[in-house]
Order: sequence, then C-alpha cells, then structure tokens
Amino acid sequence: MKLTGRRESTNVDDRRGMTAAKAGGLGIGGIIIALIISFITGSNPLDMLTNAGMLGNITEQAEGGREFTEEEQALATFSKQILAGTEDVWTEEFKKLGRTYEPPKMVLYTGAVQTGCGNGSASMGPFYCSADQCLYIDLSFFTSMKQQLGADGDFAYAYVIAHEVGHHVEYLLGTLGKVHQQMSRLNSTEANKLSVRLELLADFYAGVWAYHDNKMFGSLEDGDLEEAINCAQVIGDNYLQEKARGYSQPETFTHGTSKQRMKWLKLGLQTGDITKGTTFQCSDAEL
Repeated sequence: MKLTGRRESTNVDDRRGMTAAKAGGLGIGGIIIALIISFITGSNPLDMLTNAGMLGNITEQAEGGREFTEEEQALATFSKQILAGTEDVWTEEFKKLGRTYEPPKMVLYTGAVQTGCGNGSASMGPFYCSADQCLYIDLSFFTSMKQQLGADGDFAYAYVIAHEVGHHVEYLLGTLGKVHQQMSRLNSTEANKLSVRLELLADFYAGVWAYHDNKMFGSLEDGDLEEAINCAQVIGDNYLQEKARGYSQPETFTHGTSKQRMKWLKLGLQTGDITKGTTFQCSDAEL
C-alpha cells in the first residue's frame, strides 16, 4: 500500500508501555486450554474467559522506560494511518446516508488488556468491543499471521483493522446490537449462524473501505488484492479448524468459510457500495 505522507489517527490509546498484572483466575496454561475449548465449540473466547473468571482481575501498570523496536513502531504508525483512512472514508459514506460518523478508538496493547467487555487477551487476536466502542490490537498478531498462517503484506494487515472497524460501522448502524439481542435468545448453533453473517458483513465493509480509500488516495498497489484475499482464505473457519484438527464442524462456524469471506471482501472491494452488504437478506446458500 502507498501510505507515504498519510496522516495518523489521533483516536488511539497506546498502552504498549503497560503490563497487565493478573490477580486470581487461571494461569496461562488454563487460559490456553480454555481458548482451545472455545475454538472447538465455536463460543466467543472473550465471553468464555471473562464469564468464567479465568483471566482473573487484570490491572494495567506502567512498565517504565520500555523502548520499542523499529518494527513495532512501524506497525504502530501503519495501524494509525489505516485507522485514519477508515475515518476519512466512513465519514464520507455516512454523510451519504444523512448520518454522522463517530470513529472508534484503537487501543494498542501487549499481552492482556481491560476492556468495556471484560478482560481481553492477545491470544484472541484483534477484537471490537461495542460497550466502549474500541478496537483492541496486540501488534504481535501481525507477526503471528505471517508465521503461523502465511498471511503477510500491509494490505492483509489493513484488512484486519478495517474488519474490526466494520464491526463499529455495524454498531453505529444498529445492526450489531439488534443481532446480538437475537443471538442471546437462540441456541448456540443458530446463534453461530447469525455470527457468521455479522462477520461476513464486516468483511464486506472492509472491502468497501478499501475501494474508497484507493479512490481517495490511490493507496492500492499490485499484489495488494491478492494479499487480502489470501488473508480472508486462511482465516476462514473451515481452514482454521482443518488446520488445527484435520476436519471442520460447520455448526460451530462463527466467522464464515474461506470461500464466503473471500466473496464478501471482494464484493466490497469491487463495488464500494454499502447497500450491497446483504448478508442478512440472502439465503444460507447465497452466503
């Protein structure tokens, strides 16, 4: 991506100079076991760990004097520039809807973090919390994407950030709250189906952002699209489950298959039209 000279968002809470101390709860071994269970069952790991008290009470303390590597600083700058791009794009898109866009805050942290939705962990990857309208990212996730999944490249990383911002767009438009209420009244299998539609819509919104960001700034370069599509493929539920245990269980899918995630990301990228995000209007077969 071409980002030279692009502004950095100021809607950032950089907590990388903080350490998270845990009082009570399970140790790291217990947390890992809980995360594996949540992956197999398709449950939300943040909800599972918080509700069960497994993370204990996290308090954040100043680490004092920590210096970040050049790579860490470059990723932080990159993330702030991408967030700024989402602010510029969604401000204009919301104007078309006769609405005002209220940007989320991005929290950069290391290891563990307190959120409005409970305790968060880097093991869960980037996530959005509607209770405080923040997206949380431990930048080491991008290294894990490269080393463990083979998903590399600045546009692949940008897609991850834009996807989480997509959940914020869902929140502002009322979709997220409405669907979460519906999910709370359903069994896990049916709730998972709604979760998939939410995640695919966030993928679509990430594509819409990329379309307009490129139109505004000429940000996309050769190979960028392939980076994002590859990323969408390797974070599909079927791909991750098959990689982890050799088979997949569709009833536990919460984010969508590789094919579905690539489809909706590409649709957003190709059209840039927010009205084409029909993941809740189409049939299961059409997803």
